Amino acid sequence: MVPLIVAVLLLFLYPLIYAIYISFTNMNIFHFYRFQYVGLYQYKAMVKYGYLGTLTINTIIWTLGSLIPMMLVGLALALILNQRDLRGKSVFYALLILPWAFPGFISLLVWWGMWDYPYGFMNRYLLPTFHLPPINALTSVPDAWAELIVTNLWLSFPYYMVVFYSALQSIPPELYELAEVDGAGALARFSRITMPSLYKTFSFVFITSFVFTWNNFYPIYLLTGGGPGISTETFIVYAYQQAFSYNNYAFAAAISIVSTAVTMALGYLVMKYTGVLEGIT
Repeated sequence: MVPLIVAVLLLFLYPLIYAIYISFTNMNIFHFYRFQYVGLYQYKAMVKYGYLGTLTINTIIWTLGSLIPMMLVGLALALILNQRDLRGKSVFYALLILPWAFPGFISLLVWWGMWDYPYGFMNRYLLPTFHLPPINALTSVPDAWAELIVTNLWLSFPYYMVVFYSALQSIPPELYELAEVDGAGALARFSRITMPSLYKTFSFVFITSFVFTWNNFYPIYLLTGGGPGISTETFIVYAYQQAFSYNNYAFAAAISIVSTAVTMALGYLVMKYTGVLEGIT
């Protein structure tokens, strides 16, 4: 246990404690070596200038707006692949898992070019085919969110499909056969057998994916940069920009601490009022 404890102390606890420490100082590019204790100044500035409310709302929109479609699409594809009479199942499975096989950074650069306004593939060919208006993330907030969520859906749905497909494979087929003999229809079998059997999987996936998506940095930073303005800024993106673009390290640390606290509070509420922890245990 000693190597594990040392790794946790060095890689998690020490950075966390140091971030809390500098969040109460004025550490920035002008006070990098001789910074001073300023109390709650950084946190007061966050509330005073409206950053806290905006970042919280944006991060919740990003997290739930990405997580819900990803889980629904992953479950739907897993149910399709789980059909016993489906031909070419291995081919479909290999094709659907391709977005997960490519490096995420490369995929995001490709999607960045595809969303280019007005000459990208999405705006020039795909959206007009379905009689949909073009998407311009540079000037429209709804367009920016649509671009981010659709791209994140493409990058992440294979993970949820694989997890749900594995869980579906573990359900005994005899349950469906007995239910079918008793006259249960497809909807009844789904609601009475499939969903209860997937409860533990749903619980695990929701909790872990919620935290991961909340802190997912690359899609927003590469596609919109938090724009237009700060309308798509999340805690993690804004903290990064404050630290490495504006060299305001104390303010970035304060934002990170608040983000961690909000994540823990929301996670606690989810586990308490949905009973997902009982499902896992």
